[in-house]
Amino acid sequence: MNEKKQPKTILVVEDDESMVEALVEKFKSSGFNVFSAKNGEEGLKLALSNHPDIILLDIVMPKMDGLSMLRKLKEDKWGAFAPVVILTNLSDNQKLAEALEIGVVEYIIKAEVRLSDIVLSVKRVLGMV
Repeated sequence: MNEKKQPKTILVVEDDESMVEALVEKFKSSGFNVFSAKNGEEGLKLALSNHPDIILLDIVMPKMDGLSMLRKLKEDKWGAFAPVVILTNLSDNQKLAEALEIGVVEYIIKAEVRLSDIVLSVKRVLGMV
């Protein structure tokens, strides 16, 4: 009975390339499968077709912003229950309230945390710690 646990999959939806590279590298080195999208439109397609274990979502992005993507995701049968962590530099209380109302599990301000803190938050949400 030697079952090997499948690594958790994370979708990073972020338009800042250097941030995406840093997050992808950090999560891969922490044992996650990672894929990414550079806007909400692409992120929504990837999320609905791949059903990641968790989604890290920026708010301010081209084509479709994070809150619009989140609203559309939550309309889907699978997406309604997908855990989403907002990862943004926007410390806007109105956006925070809106994100929480739509159904995010956590709201992280990028400038206030290290990459290791983000990994820890994701692991906590997924029940890995």
